[in-house]
Parts: sequence; C-alpha cells; structure tokens
Amino acid sequence: MDNGFKNIVDELKNTQSITKEQFVYILERGDKDDLEYLYAAAREVSEKVFHKEVYLRGLIEFSNYCKNDCYYCGIRCSNRKADRYRLTEEEILSCCDIGEKIGFKTFVLQSGEDPYFTDDRICDIVRAIKKAHPDCAVTLSIGEKTKESYKKYYDAGADRYLLRHETANEEHYSKLHPESMSGAYRKQCLFDLKEIGFQVGCGIMVGTPHQTVDNIYEDIVFMQELQPHMIGIGPFIPHQDTPFKDEPEGSVDRTLRLLAILRLLFPKVLLPATTALGTADALGREKGILAGANVMMPNLSPSNVRDKYLLYDGKICTGEEAAECNACLRGRVSRIGFTVADSRGDHPDFV
Repeated sequence: MDNGFKNIVDELKNTQSITKEQFVYILERGDKDDLEYLYAAAREVSEKVFHKEVYLRGLIEFSNYCKNDCYYCGIRCSNRKADRYRLTEEEILSCCDIGEKIGFKTFVLQSGEDPYFTDDRICDIVRAIKKAHPDCAVTLSIGEKTKESYKKYYDAGADRYLLRHETANEEHYSKLHPESMSGAYRKQCLFDLKEIGFQVGCGIMVGTPHQTVDNIYEDIVFMQELQPHMIGIGPFIPHQDTPFKDEPEGSVDRTLRLLAILRLLFPKVLLPATTALGTADALGREKGILAGANVMMPNLSPSNVRDKYLLYDGKICTGEEAAECNACLRGRVSRIGFTVADSRGDHPDFV
C-alpha cells in the first residue's frame, strides 16, 4: 500500500478538508489496495451517520420540454429529434400514489426548464401531492428560477431542491452552455434556495468536455462554501443528438473516487449512486454505495414516457414498471449488505 495515499485518506477523514495537491494525489494515484482503503474509509463514515441504510427517491420526469440549449443534454431545445411530452397533474399524482404503495417516502419532480409549468402550476402540483401524501417529502428539480419563485414553491410545501451547478469555473461553464446562461447566476440560485430553507442539492458530471482536475477541485471549494445537503455526481455520458456526441464518456473509476472523497469531506451529505453511474457500469450503483453513497433514485415515471426523457444515451430502466424497478433496486441493495430505509431520508440536520 502507498503510505502517502493512506496518510491523505486518514487526514481527510479526520479533518474534512483537502488541499489541491492531496486531491490530485487521491484522484490520480493508488492501486487496488489503496482504493479499497479509500472506499472502506468512506463506508465507515457513511455507516456511522446512516447505519448502512440507503434512501430511495421516486423520480417523476414530468416534462422533457426545455427552453435551454445546453451542449451536453439530449432534451436541449434545439434537438428536433426529441419526442416531447408533458404529464398532467393527474398523471403526476398517480405516479405518487403508486410510489407510496410500494414504499417510497420521497418524490423527485424533475423536468427541463419548461415555461408551460408556471409557478402557479408547480405550486398546485406540490400542494396536491402534500395533501394526498402528507408524510412524504417533495423534491423539485426544475432548473433556474427567481428567488421569489423558489419561495412560492417552498411555501406550497416543497421540501428539497436539486440544481446541479455543473461546474464552478466560469470559463468551463461557458464551454458547456450557450452565452445566455451564467454560472454565477446558477450558483446564486443555490444560495437563494438554501437561504429560503430548502434542503439543497448541487452537483457535477465527471468527465465533461474540457473539464480539468483543477476544475473539479474548484467544485469542491464551492461545495465547501455552499455546504449543500445533497451532492449529485455521475459520469458524463454523451447523447447522439448533441454537439458533444463524439466526446468520450466520463470515467467510472474517477466518479467512484470522487464519491468517496465527498463522503469524507461531507459526512452527513445525501449522496446518490446515480442512474448515470449504473448506465456506465452494470454494477455502478452498487459500487457507488460501497464507495460512500447512500441514495438511489428509481424511476416512477409512466413506462410509456421513460424512453423520452433521455439526457444521455443508453439510460437504464426505461422499459420497467415502477414496481419492477423498486424490487430490483431493493434486491441489489440487500445483496451488498445494506438495507433500504422506510423513512423520508432527510438530511440529518433536518430530522
């Protein structure tokens, strides 16, 4: 074993801080034994906080319309090949009804930035879900809005908000998004959400075009400033109808190392083993849990729209019914020695 690697892992675990030099060392060096030491340290921290429990979130992808034109995304507005759809409020509520029956206590409403879903429509949907399922949490993942809009959603009963910042570096941000979008504004949205009182999630894709190790370290510095309650990361996977269609996939190994580093830096954070990780590697979600993740997000969307919400190519579980997805994931979690929690799975500071 590399003593330098082991010493950095021990220091990271004890201090919850990391220098750029230490970060580069952990991300780019180490053999199989070193990595197992890293992942074991991350699991130990996760188990101390979450007791080998994994939280499931029921994902409802309710619209694939989007006004933005991000270069990496399959539902970007200029993709004329996308088969667009919107779920009605009744369809969304039906997904929640099915979800609670099979054990979900959190519903994640995700969409493109669709102007059809005005603040009033979003608030009506949130209130309807909370009325029908008062013991469940509602998470929104619907993009950049004004602080006033975010406050309306919170007052309507939304508990959490996910908004991946994508990259903390402005130059890198400009290589992933059109000029009309601003990394600084996106970061401000996250601070606004946190100030309002949401449990807030940020995150990045690992291996996006033009991403450097320095960029990822900047992301960590930003996260340490924000102190999010959730961090969503997964490998970049290209979509055939985007400008990045010929770019290479992000590294599963680097994603797993970063998950472990984030767990050591943020012991209480909610850290998903993402669908993208499971798409890039057949055992990716299990490997994510074993590297310190503690959340999975199976799909509750109606099966007839699953294959239309494609942010990247090859997405798994697009043909399964919700109950199939749920049973499959519970089995996967059990086989690696963890259990699925029956609670809402709030961040420990909100319990």
